[in-house]
Amino acid sequence: MSPHSALRLHVPEPTGRPGAKTDFSYLSISPAGAVRQPPIDTAAADTADLATSLVRVLDSEGRAVGPWAPAIHPERLRRGLRAMLKTRLFDARMLLAQRQKKLSFYMQCLGEEAIAVAHAQALREGDMCFPTYRQQGLLLSRDDISLVELICQLMSNERDPIKGRQLPVMYSYKRAGFFSISGNLATQMPQAVGWAMASAIKGDTKIASAWIGDGSTAESDFHTSLTFAHVYRAPVIINVVNNQWAISTFQSIAGGEGTTFAQRGVGVGIASLRVDGNDFLAVYAASQWAAERARANHGPTLIEWETYRAGPHSTSDDPSKYRPADDWQRFPLGDPIERLKQHLIAIGEWSQAQHEATHKALEAEILAAQKEAESHGSLLDGRVPSAATIFDDVYRDLPEHLRRQRQQMGV
Repeated sequence: MSPHSALRLHVPEPTGRPGAKTDFSYLSISPAGAVRQPPIDTAAADTADLATSLVRVLDSEGRAVGPWAPAIHPERLRRGLRAMLKTRLFDARMLLAQRQKKLSFYMQCLGEEAIAVAHAQALREGDMCFPTYRQQGLLLSRDDISLVELICQLMSNERDPIKGRQLPVMYSYKRAGFFSISGNLATQMPQAVGWAMASAIKGDTKIASAWIGDGSTAESDFHTSLTFAHVYRAPVIINVVNNQWAISTFQSIAGGEGTTFAQRGVGVGIASLRVDGNDFLAVYAASQWAAERARANHGPTLIEWETYRAGPHSTSDDPSKYRPADDWQRFPLGDPIERLKQHLIAIGEWSQAQHEATHKALEAEILAAQKEAESHGSLLDGRVPSAATIFDDVYRDLPEHLRRQRQQMGV
Protein backbone atom coordinates (compact mmCIF):
# COMPACT_ATOMS: atom_id res chain seq x y z
CA MET A 1 0.00 0.00 0.00
CA SER A 2 1.23 3.47 -0.83
CA PRO A 3 1.73 5.87 2.11
CA HIS A 4 -0.76 8.68 2.60
CA SER A 5 -0.36 11.96 4.42
CA ALA A 6 -2.39 12.42 7.57
CA LEU A 7 -5.86 13.89 7.15
CA ARG A 8 -6.41 17.43 8.43
CA LEU A 9 -9.65 19.09 9.45
CA HIS A 10 -10.21 22.55 7.97
CA VAL A 11 -11.62 25.13 10.39
CA PRO A 12 -12.45 28.46 8.68
CA GLU A 13 -10.85 31.54 10.20
CA PRO A 14 -12.19 35.10 10.08
CA THR A 15 -10.19 37.62 8.06
CA GLY A 16 -9.86 39.96 11.04
CA ARG A 17 -9.28 39.68 14.77
CA PRO A 18 -9.15 42.22 17.62
CA GLY A 19 -6.02 44.31 17.33
CA ALA A 20 -5.63 43.73 13.58
CA LYS A 21 -7.38 45.21 10.56
CA THR A 22 -9.78 43.00 8.62
CA ASP A 23 -8.70 41.99 5.15
CA PHE A 24 -11.85 42.56 3.12
CA SER A 25 -10.35 41.18 -0.09
CA TYR A 26 -12.49 38.06 0.38
CA LEU A 27 -15.53 40.19 -0.51
CA SER A 28 -16.03 40.03 -4.29
CA ILE A 29 -17.34 43.44 -5.43
CA SER A 30 -18.48 44.20 -8.99
CA PRO A 31 -18.25 47.76 -10.34
CA ALA A 32 -21.46 49.78 -10.02
CA GLY A 33 -23.69 49.23 -13.05
CA ALA A 34 -21.65 46.31 -14.41
CA VAL A 35 -24.03 43.43 -13.64
CA ARG A 36 -26.73 42.53 -16.15
CA GLN A 37 -30.45 42.52 -15.38
CA PRO A 38 -32.26 39.51 -16.91
CA PRO A 39 -36.01 39.31 -17.63
CA ILE A 40 -38.16 38.16 -14.70
CA ASP A 41 -38.96 34.85 -16.42
CA THR A 42 -35.31 33.81 -16.67
CA ALA A 43 -34.51 30.22 -15.73
CA ALA A 44 -32.91 29.66 -12.34
CA ALA A 45 -29.83 28.06 -13.90
CA ASP A 46 -29.28 31.20 -15.97
CA THR A 47 -28.78 33.29 -12.83
CA ALA A 48 -25.59 31.48 -11.81
CA ASP A 49 -23.44 34.50 -12.70
CA LEU A 50 -25.76 36.77 -10.70
CA ALA A 51 -25.22 34.62 -7.62
CA THR A 52 -21.47 35.36 -7.63
CA SER A 53 -21.29 38.91 -8.97
CA LEU A 54 -22.70 41.86 -6.99
CA VAL A 55 -25.65 43.96 -8.19
CA ARG A 56 -24.81 47.62 -7.54
CA VAL A 57 -26.41 50.87 -8.74
CA LEU A 58 -24.78 53.75 -6.84
CA ASP A 59 -21.21 54.55 -7.84
CA SER A 60 -18.62 56.34 -5.71
CA GLU A 61 -19.91 59.73 -6.89
CA GLY A 62 -23.48 58.98 -5.85
CA ARG A 63 -24.73 58.47 -9.42
CA ALA A 64 -27.27 55.76 -10.33
CA VAL A 65 -25.79 53.73 -13.18
CA GLY A 66 -26.40 50.50 -15.08
CA PRO A 67 -29.34 48.29 -16.01
CA TRP A 68 -30.54 47.89 -12.42
CA ALA A 69 -30.97 51.66 -11.87
CA PRO A 70 -34.71 51.89 -11.05
CA ALA A 71 -37.20 54.48 -12.24
CA ILE A 72 -38.12 55.79 -8.81
CA HIS A 73 -39.50 59.21 -7.87
CA PRO A 74 -37.22 61.35 -5.70
CA GLU A 75 -39.99 61.67 -3.11
CA ARG A 76 -39.85 57.92 -2.54
CA LEU A 77 -36.11 58.18 -2.09
CA ARG A 78 -36.55 60.99 0.43
CA ARG A 79 -39.06 58.85 2.33
CA GLY A 80 -36.57 56.00 2.27
CA LEU A 81 -33.77 58.19 3.61
CA ARG A 82 -36.02 59.50 6.36
CA ALA A 83 -37.08 55.95 7.30
CA MET A 84 -33.46 54.80 7.48
CA LEU A 85 -32.57 57.77 9.69
CA LYS A 86 -35.60 57.06 11.87
CA THR A 87 -34.57 53.41 12.23
CA ARG A 88 -31.00 54.28 13.19
CA LEU A 89 -32.07 56.95 15.72
CA PHE A 90 -34.73 54.64 17.19
CA ASP A 91 -32.10 51.93 17.62
CA ALA A 92 -29.70 54.34 19.33
CA ARG A 93 -32.39 55.58 21.71
CA MET A 94 -33.53 52.07 22.63
CA LEU A 95 -29.95 50.93 23.15
CA LEU A 96 -29.54 53.78 25.64
CA ALA A 97 -32.82 52.85 27.35
CA GLN A 98 -31.57 49.29 27.77
CA ARG A 99 -28.36 50.53 29.35
CA GLN A 100 -30.55 52.57 31.72
CA LYS A 101 -32.32 49.31 32.66
CA LYS A 102 -35.66 50.46 31.25
CA LEU A 103 -35.86 47.37 29.04
CA SER A 104 -34.13 44.02 29.33
CA PHE A 105 -32.74 43.46 25.85
CA TYR A 106 -32.35 45.10 22.44
CA MET A 107 -31.02 44.31 18.98
CA GLN A 108 -29.91 47.00 16.53
CA CYS A 109 -29.78 46.86 12.75
CA LEU A 110 -27.03 49.49 12.58
CA GLY A 111 -25.50 49.49 9.10
CA GLU A 112 -28.27 47.32 7.62
CA GLU A 113 -31.09 49.88 7.41
CA ALA A 114 -31.34 50.01 3.61
CA ILE A 115 -32.25 46.34 3.24
CA ALA A 116 -35.55 46.34 5.14
CA VAL A 117 -36.55 49.92 4.27
CA ALA A 118 -35.99 49.64 0.51
CA HIS A 119 -37.44 46.11 0.37
CA ALA A 120 -40.64 47.35 2.05
CA GLN A 121 -41.19 49.76 -0.84
CA ALA A 122 -41.33 46.85 -3.29
CA LEU A 123 -44.08 45.01 -1.41
CA ARG A 124 -47.84 45.53 -1.59
CA GLU A 125 -50.58 45.63 0.99
CA GLY A 126 -51.43 42.07 2.00
CA ASP A 127 -47.98 40.61 1.31
CA MET A 128 -46.53 38.90 4.39
CA CYS A 129 -43.01 39.26 5.77
CA PHE A 130 -41.50 36.58 7.99
CA PRO A 131 -38.67 38.56 9.58
CA THR A 132 -35.85 37.97 11.99
CA TYR A 133 -35.10 40.30 14.89
CA ARG A 134 -33.17 42.80 12.73
CA GLN A 135 -35.84 43.95 10.26
CA GLN A 136 -37.44 46.71 12.36
CA GLY A 137 -37.07 48.92 9.28
CA LEU A 138 -40.06 47.09 7.76
CA LEU A 139 -42.19 48.63 10.51
CA LEU A 140 -40.39 51.95 10.97
CA SER A 141 -40.76 52.73 7.26
CA ARG A 142 -44.56 52.77 7.69
CA ASP A 143 -46.61 55.74 8.88
CA ASP A 144 -49.30 53.58 10.50
CA ILE A 145 -47.09 51.92 13.13
CA SER A 146 -46.99 53.76 16.44
CA LEU A 147 -43.56 54.38 17.95
CA VAL A 148 -45.21 54.43 21.36
CA GLU A 149 -46.64 50.95 20.78
CA LEU A 150 -43.25 49.59 19.65
CA ILE A 151 -41.56 50.99 22.74
CA CYS A 152 -44.30 49.61 25.01
CA GLN A 153 -43.55 46.17 23.56
CA LEU A 154 -39.84 46.65 24.23
CA MET A 155 -40.56 47.67 27.82
CA SER A 156 -43.13 44.88 28.35
CA ASN A 157 -45.28 47.41 30.20
CA GLU A 158 -49.01 47.75 30.82
CA ARG A 159 -49.58 48.82 27.21
CA ASP A 160 -47.49 46.09 25.58
CA PRO A 161 -49.66 44.97 22.62
CA ILE A 162 -48.32 41.42 23.02
CA LYS A 163 -48.97 41.44 26.79
CA GLY A 164 -45.44 40.44 27.75
CA ARG A 165 -45.57 37.17 25.81
CA GLN A 166 -42.60 37.94 23.56
CA LEU A 167 -39.02 39.02 24.16
CA PRO A 168 -38.31 42.69 23.38
CA VAL A 169 -37.87 43.33 19.59
CA MET A 170 -40.08 40.34 18.72
CA TYR A 171 -42.96 42.37 17.33
CA SER A 172 -46.11 41.06 15.64
CA TYR A 173 -48.33 43.10 13.26
CA LYS A 174 -50.76 41.21 11.07
CA ARG A 175 -52.15 44.42 9.59
CA ALA A 176 -48.64 45.43 8.55
CA GLY A 177 -47.78 42.04 7.05
CA PHE A 178 -45.22 41.42 9.81
CA PHE A 179 -45.43 37.82 11.04
CA SER A 180 -44.66 37.10 14.71
CA ILE A 181 -40.91 36.79 15.23
CA SER A 182 -39.56 33.55 16.62
CA GLY A 183 -36.55 33.35 18.92
CA ASN A 184 -35.67 29.95 17.44
CA LEU A 185 -33.42 30.25 14.40
CA ALA A 186 -34.80 29.59 10.90
CA THR A 187 -38.31 28.52 11.97
CA GLN A 188 -39.75 31.40 9.93
CA MET A 189 -38.43 29.88 6.69
CA PRO A 190 -40.84 26.92 6.33
CA GLN A 191 -43.60 29.19 7.65
CA ALA A 192 -42.95 31.71 4.88
CA VAL A 193 -42.76 29.12 2.11
CA GLY A 194 -45.90 27.39 3.42
CA TRP A 195 -47.75 30.72 3.55
CA ALA A 196 -46.71 31.45 -0.05
CA MET A 197 -47.84 28.00 -1.15
CA ALA A 198 -51.21 28.57 0.52
CA SER A 199 -51.57 31.90 -1.30
CA ALA A 200 -50.98 30.10 -4.62
CA ILE A 201 -53.37 27.27 -3.72
CA LYS A 202 -56.10 29.84 -3.02
CA GLY A 203 -55.39 31.66 -6.28
CA ASP A 204 -54.56 34.83 -4.33
CA THR A 205 -52.21 37.61 -5.49
CA LYS A 206 -50.18 38.01 -2.30
CA ILE A 207 -46.54 36.96 -1.94
CA ALA A 208 -44.34 36.13 1.04
CA SER A 209 -40.96 37.57 2.00
CA ALA A 210 -38.75 35.39 4.21
CA TRP A 211 -35.76 36.69 6.15
CA ILE A 212 -32.76 34.89 7.57
CA GLY A 213 -29.19 35.71 8.59
CA ASP A 214 -26.08 34.13 7.11
CA GLY A 215 -25.43 32.04 10.24
CA SER A 216 -28.95 30.61 10.37
CA THR A 217 -28.66 29.25 6.82
CA ALA A 218 -26.79 26.36 8.47
CA GLU A 219 -30.09 25.27 10.04
CA SER A 220 -31.94 22.38 8.39
CA ASP A 221 -35.16 24.44 8.19
CA PHE A 222 -33.47 26.67 5.64
CA HIS A 223 -32.55 23.82 3.29
CA THR A 224 -35.94 22.13 3.61
CA SER A 225 -37.60 25.43 2.75
CA LEU A 226 -35.51 25.82 -0.40
CA THR A 227 -36.63 22.40 -1.59
CA PHE A 228 -40.32 23.16 -1.06
CA ALA A 229 -39.99 26.63 -2.62
CA HIS A 230 -38.34 25.16 -5.72
CA VAL A 231 -40.59 22.12 -6.15
CA TYR A 232 -43.86 24.04 -5.81
CA ARG A 233 -42.63 27.34 -7.31
CA ALA A 234 -43.82 29.17 -4.24
CA PRO A 235 -44.31 32.93 -4.68
CA VAL A 236 -41.72 33.85 -2.06
CA ILE A 237 -38.62 36.05 -1.80
CA ILE A 238 -35.93 34.45 0.36
CA ASN A 239 -33.76 37.19 1.85
CA VAL A 240 -30.39 36.05 3.21
CA VAL A 241 -28.86 38.98 5.09
CA ASN A 242 -25.13 38.33 5.02
CA ASN A 243 -23.86 40.83 7.60
CA GLN A 244 -20.58 38.87 7.85
CA TRP A 245 -21.03 37.79 11.48
CA ALA A 246 -23.29 35.61 13.56
CA ILE A 247 -23.13 36.31 17.30
CA SER A 248 -19.39 35.59 17.44
CA THR A 249 -18.56 33.49 14.38
CA PHE A 250 -17.55 34.73 10.94
CA GLN A 251 -19.85 33.95 7.99
CA SER A 252 -17.47 31.27 6.69
CA ILE A 253 -18.47 29.00 9.60
CA ALA A 254 -21.98 28.85 8.08
CA GLY A 255 -20.52 27.94 4.69
CA GLY A 256 -19.64 31.27 3.09
CA GLU A 257 -15.96 30.54 2.51
CA GLY A 258 -15.04 30.18 -1.17
CA THR A 259 -18.66 30.43 -2.28
CA THR A 260 -21.72 32.63 -1.80
CA PHE A 261 -24.98 31.99 -0.03
CA ALA A 262 -26.80 32.96 -3.23
CA GLN A 263 -25.24 29.97 -5.00
CA ARG A 264 -27.20 27.66 -2.71
CA GLY A 265 -30.37 28.92 -4.36
CA VAL A 266 -29.12 28.18 -7.87
CA GLY A 267 -28.04 24.72 -6.72
CA VAL A 268 -31.60 23.75 -5.81
CA GLY A 269 -33.24 25.41 -8.82
CA ILE A 270 -34.10 28.86 -7.44
CA ALA A 271 -33.25 32.08 -9.30
CA SER A 272 -30.68 33.89 -7.17
CA LEU A 273 -29.07 37.30 -6.88
CA ARG A 274 -26.20 38.67 -4.83
CA VAL A 275 -26.80 42.35 -4.08
CA ASP A 276 -25.07 45.29 -2.40
CA GLY A 277 -27.26 45.60 0.70
CA ASN A 278 -25.90 49.06 1.52
CA ASP A 279 -27.08 50.48 -1.82
CA PHE A 280 -30.70 51.61 -1.36
CA LEU A 281 -31.37 51.73 -5.12
CA ALA A 282 -29.92 48.27 -5.71
CA VAL A 283 -31.99 46.83 -2.87
CA TYR A 284 -35.16 48.41 -4.22
CA ALA A 285 -34.49 47.26 -7.80
CA ALA A 286 -33.64 43.68 -6.83
CA SER A 287 -36.65 43.48 -4.52
CA GLN A 288 -38.94 44.74 -7.30
CA TRP A 289 -37.49 42.19 -9.72
CA ALA A 290 -38.04 39.31 -7.29
CA ALA A 291 -41.55 40.50 -6.34
CA GLU A 292 -42.62 40.79 -9.98
CA ARG A 293 -41.17 37.34 -10.68
CA ALA A 294 -43.20 35.84 -7.82
CA ARG A 295 -46.43 37.62 -8.83
CA ALA A 296 -46.03 36.42 -12.42
CA ASN A 297 -45.87 32.77 -11.30
CA HIS A 298 -42.19 32.37 -12.19
CA GLY A 299 -41.40 31.06 -8.73
CA PRO A 300 -39.15 32.02 -5.83
CA THR A 301 -36.03 34.16 -5.75
CA LEU A 302 -33.17 33.96 -3.26
CA ILE A 303 -31.33 37.23 -2.63
CA GLU A 304 -28.11 37.44 -0.66
CA TRP A 305 -27.74 40.96 0.71
CA GLU A 306 -24.10 41.88 1.38
CA THR A 307 -23.90 44.23 4.36
CA TYR A 308 -22.14 44.56 7.70
CA ARG A 309 -23.42 44.31 11.27
CA ALA A 310 -21.95 47.53 12.59
CA GLY A 311 -23.02 47.04 16.20
CA PRO A 312 -23.10 44.15 18.65
CA HIS A 313 -25.24 41.13 17.90
CA SER A 314 -27.42 42.26 20.80
CA THR A 315 -27.07 44.22 24.03
CA SER A 316 -25.72 40.97 25.54
CA ASP A 317 -22.80 40.84 23.10
CA ASP A 318 -19.36 42.48 23.08
CA PRO A 319 -17.97 42.29 19.53
CA SER A 320 -14.62 43.77 20.61
CA LYS A 321 -13.82 40.28 21.92
CA TYR A 322 -13.84 38.70 18.47
CA ARG A 323 -13.42 41.31 15.72
CA PRO A 324 -11.65 44.63 15.03
CA ALA A 325 -13.33 47.68 16.51
CA ASP A 326 -13.11 49.78 13.33
CA ASP A 327 -14.45 47.19 10.88
CA TRP A 328 -17.60 49.11 9.98
CA GLN A 329 -15.69 52.29 9.13
CA ARG A 330 -13.50 50.25 6.81
CA PHE A 331 -16.21 48.09 5.23
CA PRO A 332 -15.91 48.62 1.45
CA LEU A 333 -19.66 49.00 0.82
CA GLY A 334 -19.91 52.04 3.09
CA ASP A 335 -22.83 53.45 5.08
CA PRO A 336 -26.28 53.04 3.43
CA ILE A 337 -27.59 56.33 4.83
CA GLU A 338 -24.61 58.35 3.66
CA ARG A 339 -24.74 56.76 0.21
CA LEU A 340 -28.41 57.58 -0.40
CA LYS A 341 -27.93 61.05 1.08
CA GLN A 342 -25.03 61.64 -1.33
CA HIS A 343 -27.17 60.50 -4.28
CA LEU A 344 -30.08 62.78 -3.39
CA ILE A 345 -27.77 65.75 -2.96
CA ALA A 346 -26.10 64.94 -6.30
CA ILE A 347 -29.46 65.04 -8.13
CA GLY A 348 -30.54 68.24 -6.36
CA GLU A 349 -33.25 66.61 -4.24
CA TRP A 350 -31.68 66.99 -0.78
CA SER A 351 -29.27 69.17 1.15
CA GLN A 352 -27.12 69.03 4.26
CA ALA A 353 -29.47 71.52 5.94
CA GLN A 354 -32.49 69.32 5.20
CA HIS A 355 -30.61 66.32 6.53
CA GLU A 356 -29.76 68.02 9.79
CA ALA A 357 -33.31 69.33 10.24
CA THR A 358 -34.78 65.87 9.58
CA HIS A 359 -32.31 64.32 12.02
CA LYS A 360 -33.31 66.81 14.73
CA ALA A 361 -37.06 66.38 14.12
CA LEU A 362 -36.83 62.58 14.24
CA GLU A 363 -34.84 62.67 17.48
CA ALA A 364 -37.56 64.81 19.06
CA GLU A 365 -40.31 62.49 17.74
CA ILE A 366 -38.62 59.39 19.16
CA LEU A 367 -37.89 61.03 22.52
CA ALA A 368 -41.52 62.14 22.85
CA ALA A 369 -42.72 58.61 22.02
CA GLN A 370 -40.36 57.14 24.63
CA LYS A 371 -41.65 59.49 27.32
CA GLU A 372 -45.25 58.57 26.52
CA ALA A 373 -44.41 54.85 26.55
CA GLU A 374 -42.64 55.17 29.89
CA SER A 375 -45.78 56.72 31.36
CA HIS A 376 -47.26 53.21 31.07
CA GLY A 377 -44.30 51.63 32.86
CA SER A 378 -40.85 50.24 32.20
CA LEU A 379 -38.62 47.49 33.54
CA LEU A 380 -37.51 49.89 36.30
CA ASP A 381 -40.93 50.19 37.96
CA GLY A 382 -42.33 46.72 37.32
CA ARG A 383 -45.59 47.92 35.75
CA VAL A 384 -46.22 44.92 33.53
CA PRO A 385 -49.35 43.33 32.06
CA SER A 386 -51.59 41.67 34.64
CA ALA A 387 -50.90 38.01 35.36
CA ALA A 388 -54.55 37.41 34.50
CA THR A 389 -53.75 37.90 30.82
CA ILE A 390 -52.10 34.44 30.68
CA PHE A 391 -55.61 33.01 30.47
CA ASP A 392 -56.66 35.24 27.54
CA ASP A 393 -56.50 34.72 23.77
CA VAL A 394 -56.22 30.92 23.76
CA TYR A 395 -59.87 29.82 23.97
CA ARG A 396 -62.93 31.69 22.77
CA ASP A 397 -64.74 30.52 25.93
CA LEU A 398 -62.54 29.99 28.95
CA PRO A 399 -62.75 26.31 30.10
CA GLU A 400 -63.87 25.62 33.65
CA HIS A 401 -60.48 24.30 34.84
CA LEU A 402 -58.76 27.51 33.71
CA ARG A 403 -61.48 29.59 35.29
CA ARG A 404 -60.77 27.85 38.60
CA GLN A 405 -57.03 28.42 38.19
CA ARG A 406 -57.59 32.12 37.57
CA GLN A 407 -59.70 32.31 40.71
CA GLN A 408 -56.93 30.55 42.65
CA MET A 409 -54.50 33.21 41.48
CA GLY A 410 -56.82 35.82 42.95
CA VAL A 411 -57.01 37.87 39.77
